[in-house]
Order: sequence, then C-alpha cells, then structure tokens
Amino acid sequence: MLDKHARIFIDPPLNRLGGILAASGVKADMVTAAGLVLGLLSAAVIALGAPGWALLPLLASRFADGLDGAVARATQRTDFGGYFDIAADFLFYGAVPMGFVWLDPAQNGAAGAFLLTSFYFNGSSFLGFAILAERRKMESDARGLKSLYFTGGLLEGTETIVFFILLCLLPQWFAPLAWLFGTLCFITASSRILLAYRLFSHDHGESA
Repeated sequence: MLDKHARIFIDPPLNRLGGILAASGVKADMVTAAGLVLGLLSAAVIALGAPGWALLPLLASRFADGLDGAVARATQRTDFGGYFDIAADFLFYGAVPMGFVWLDPAQNGAAGAFLLTSFYFNGSSFLGFAILAERRKMESDARGLKSLYFTGGLLEGTETIVFFILLCLLPQWFAPLAWLFGTLCFITASSRILLAYRLFSHDHGESA
C-alpha cells in the first residue's frame, strides 16, 4: 500500500548512487548478493539474542535491495537479475521470522508458523498473478521498473520492513504482532485472488 508513495522519495537518490556504482564496475547481481548476505546476517543476530543489533544489517540489506535495481537500470536489466532479486527477497522475508522462532521457540513458535504460512500464501498469490500478467503483456511502473508485474495490496515491501523494524525494537511483542501481520497477509493474498478472478476468470487458459 505504501510502496508507490515511498518510491517517490527513495528512487531519485538511489538512482544517482546506482549510476555511480555502475560507472565504477559494480554489477546489480553483486549488490543483490550483498543484500541477501546482510539479511541472513540480521536473522542470525536475532536468533543469537540481539534483535536490536540486527537492525543494522537488516536496514543495510533493504538499502541494497533498492540499490540493485538502480544499478541495473544504469547498466542493463536482465531476466536473471530480476529472478535472483525476488528469490533473495523471499529468502530474507522468511529468515527474519525464523530468527525470532529460534530465539524463543516456546513463545514464538506458533505465531511464527502462522506468519510464515501467510508469507507463503501471499508470495504464491503474488507470483501467480505476475505470471498471468506477463502472459497478457500487462505492465505497471507504479512501483518502479520491475522484472515482474507488481500488484498492489494492503501489505507490500514497505509495510513488511516497518513490521520487521518493530519486531527488532519490541521482540517481546513478536507473537501478537506476528498474529496481526499474518492475518493482514492472508487478507492481502485473498484480495489479490479476487482481483485475479475479475481479470482472468473469463480467459481460456491452462490450469495446473
């Protein structure tokens, strides 16, 4: 819901920095890989009992996640780059909740499982919609130039990062926050399925 508005502020400086890095020979995939390593490091720091310190690599990871696209736009966008970026994002989004479950399995286990299930459902609804949109040559640049078609929703990347920041600042509130955010993820995915039904249900296509 907030991604479209956030990009108005973050894209210009990222594009300038991305151009500088591209001119110095830095590749977008290198930035994506660095962001993934930082994201996994944040999850490890959480699991080791220091959620507050995990904010540093977490925020650096998300900065790299925005910067890789800027570098790609300044050089050459590739299908693999888009694929690698989304795969790295999904691994990061799963790793952070897992870190909190490992931090306190008894307290956070059930809520963490619910949250990860909602992420799984939300992610599959997003990717499935993107495949159908690509097949129909649908395009949208409201959330920046992307390799996949990005549908809007109640929860997007910006809201998820704010949620992760809250978890790091208030780790004792992980369970209630996870139940709440997971519920909103289920609502987001369900609304995307309803949108897909309105757009695609009258098309003649193959079903799995």
